[in-house]
Amino acid sequence: MHCLQRMGVVVAAVGLLGGCAANDLMVKRQTETETRVEHLVQVTGDMEGRLNELSSRLTTLERQDAQRAALFRDLADSVRALKEVNRALQAKVRDAAVTGTPTVEVVNPATPGRSKDNGPPAAYLKAFGLYSANNFAAAVTAFETFLKESPAGEYTPNAYYWIGECHYSSGDLPRALKAFQRVVDGWPRHPKAPDALLKIGYSYAALKQPVPARTAFERLIRSYPGSQATVKARERLVALDNPVH
Repeated sequence: MHCLQRMGVVVAAVGLLGGCAANDLMVKRQTETETRVEHLVQVTGDMEGRLNELSSRLTTLERQDAQRAALFRDLADSVRALKEVNRALQAKVRDAAVTGTPTVEVVNPATPGRSKDNGPPAAYLKAFGLYSANNFAAAVTAFETFLKESPAGEYTPNAYYWIGECHYSSGDLPRALKAFQRVVDGWPRHPKAPDALLKIGYSYAALKQPVPARTAFERLIRSYPGSQATVKARERLVALDNPVH
């Protein structure tokens, strides 16, 4: 009887040990699973952080590329603008070769009966001095004041011509055209008429209007064949026929 009881105890103990071992195995496997899950969660978090970092860097690179593209566009625009300025400066140099350095010798030599004591009025000289100093805006105002005081004087066509030169030098070609045209229409026999017609052609050429530019040059050659301006008009006609690209 005692033997049977002892055997029962042993069997119970073995069963209990077996149950404990099974529980321990389950706990161990559960712990391992949780550890793996935690590791996967950590790895996933790291990957997400890395992806966010890469996405941020990609956005930054795209922004930098856009900025570089805008910079290149700005540089290209600046280069084109500089080329336009360079062409305008070259045109001014060529014009200077035709008209020469401005001087105060602006008297109409065809005017009879001039006394050696007569000379340009003080208001005219003041305006011309401002032009010679490249103070074009002030010179225009001074010439216009002179024209109001002497609307039909001997120096009226000269004043309109130099107003045109002021606007031409300032890049205001439409106003320059009006002033030069005023000289050509109002005083076609004045010594400044050929130069004014030449500048009309230059202005239209600068405005990319070759047809009226050609008309002005051809009229100059036809109407003033012996003038110095005619030489330059012929040169510009050749340039219009053979444009440089």
